Amino acid sequence: MMFEHEDGNPILRLAEDESWKLIEGTQHGRLVVTVAGEPDIFPVNYAVKDRKLYLRTAPGNKLAELTINASVLFETDGILSDEAWSVVVRGTARVLEESADIAAAEALGLKPWVPTLKDFYVEIAPTSVSGRHFQFGEHPEREI
Repeated sequence: MMFEHEDGNPILRLAEDESWKLIEGTQHGRLVVTVAGEPDIFPVNYAVKDRKLYLRTAPGNKLAELTINASVLFETDGILSDEAWSVVVRGTARVLEESADIAAAEALGLKPWVPTLKDFYVEIAPTSVSGRHFQFGEHPEREI
């Protein structure tokens, strides 16, 4: 098990440092943006530096929507045979425009998953991070 659960509770709330270890050890997640009250979700790969998330994107819905409303959610998770975890980051996204910021993002070695041009770097500065770890098991019987 990745984490010890107290009192046999199958759900464990993770401390922020524990959540960051999971974020830093993963390279894929989902970005949620909202425009005019309508949510949109995108699978992304990402990199982490100094507790900020970085991703690359091309012109399109994702880029347009996060420039209209910079408040975003990001979620990453992992599922194994007997345990799972999920971490949610609430934050503010910004498209990197300064050459020094872009150079620092490029130094992270973040490559697109698919062979397409993704010329824009986005930084997500977290405002909150929450994580949970789950131990799998059989559904308990309800006592009557």
